[in-house]
Amino acid sequence: MEINWTKEVEARKEALLEDLFTILKIDSVRDDAKATPEMPVGPGPKEALEAFLEIGERDGFITKNVGNLAGHIEYGAGEELMGVFGHVDVVPTGTGWDTDPFEPVIKDNRVYARGSSDDKGPSMAAYYAIKIIRDLGLPVSKRVRMIIGTDEESGWQCMDHYLKYEELPDFGFSPDADFPIINGEKGNQSLYVRFRNDVAGGKNQLISFDAGLRENMVPQDATVIFTSSEADKIQTALEAFLATHPVKATLSTEGDVVTIEMVGKSAHGMNPAAGINAGTYLAVFLNQFNFGGDAAKFFSLITDFIHLEFTADKLGLAYTDKVMGELTMNAGVFTFTAEEGGQIALNFRYPTGVSAEGLEINLESALSQYGITIAKGGLGKEPHYVPADDPLVQTLLAVYEKHTGLKGSERSIGGGTYGRLLKRGVAYGALFPDSIDTMHQANEFLALDDLFRATAIYADAIYELIK
Repeated sequence: MEINWTKEVEARKEALLEDLFTILKIDSVRDDAKATPEMPVGPGPKEALEAFLEIGERDGFITKNVGNLAGHIEYGAGEELMGVFGHVDVVPTGTGWDTDPFEPVIKDNRVYARGSSDDKGPSMAAYYAIKIIRDLGLPVSKRVRMIIGTDEESGWQCMDHYLKYEELPDFGFSPDADFPIINGEKGNQSLYVRFRNDVAGGKNQLISFDAGLRENMVPQDATVIFTSSEADKIQTALEAFLATHPVKATLSTEGDVVTIEMVGKSAHGMNPAAGINAGTYLAVFLNQFNFGGDAAKFFSLITDFIHLEFTADKLGLAYTDKVMGELTMNAGVFTFTAEEGGQIALNFRYPTGVSAEGLEINLESALSQYGITIAKGGLGKEPHYVPADDPLVQTLLAVYEKHTGLKGSERSIGGGTYGRLLKRGVAYGALFPDSIDTMHQANEFLALDDLFRATAIYADAIYELIK
């Protein structure tokens, strides 16, 4: 029997959107300040997880909450287990939104909200795909679990906890990237460049510098506060700078204290060239003025080695693999205070052929003249690759080609998805080659046509893999 998956999705459009809106309305940014043993990454992610599981329970699925960090919705029978990994946590909203990020709005056939494309929309599409298979009573020989995490955008504490107590699926995918398929994911490692707090000796004295929200986001906003006796000169220089650079900024003074706020454009840290890094642009502007000690080194290092250096070429770290592509570097978070010194968080996405240890050693060597220290952030993730001839990859590509009429081929990305949790795990949609990618940006949206088309593809693909 030939199933018209598109028609089945059409019949459930309104219900899908209603459930998606329920999840999108929850502010599920990780909030460590409000974390408790019952809310390990804050109240928002827990609330979103519970809401998603309640939808599954309402529809008659087996559901399980695993420590308020992750959970699953299960269907089918059999020894083999397929995993479909989504997440309900989102990155901070930042500035520049035209609408409330947690009041979803449909405009121009798009749903605007934080998490609409990363990853609440695709996760709900995958859930409805499983629901359609169940609704139709189709015979299956395997189990499938929709596994939902709450900490994908930070440290993956959710999956560490979940897989400690629950069964590891045999194969699966994460609806958290692009079609036709992502069967290669670069390694992911943050390195912190740290400065001492000596700011004495210059005409201008740094009080604080702050830019960025997360290591996996290009900083949209940057603020510096410093004392200066040449505010008029700096104002004139700022106006000239803004005339020739793609940023906006304002300068204000209170006595001899100068504050500059600069605005660029956020983007996903795996593609830093797509953003406008307010942190590096502000440092480049300040580098022309006389600051003392480590503040001067801070601005100089950013100017000479980090600004517009998306492949870390000037640091001697550039590398390209023929399958996985090139190494990328995102300067995601900058801090400096006169009390504690400075830190720059550099997030590297690296292909096979590069190691985190090698990055750390070579970065420290390249910057040794600045008197800095290097610290590794977190455990990091090694590169992950599923061969193109694996039956999982072949099946997913065939379903994509069937629904789109487009030729599918393997691809690697710098983003990290839950697909890498499995030896035979990939990422699959929900963005199409012609989609506009607004992940981690202001005014994030997902086109409704993409949402519904992805749902049909997911339903067909999951059924092919578990029937």
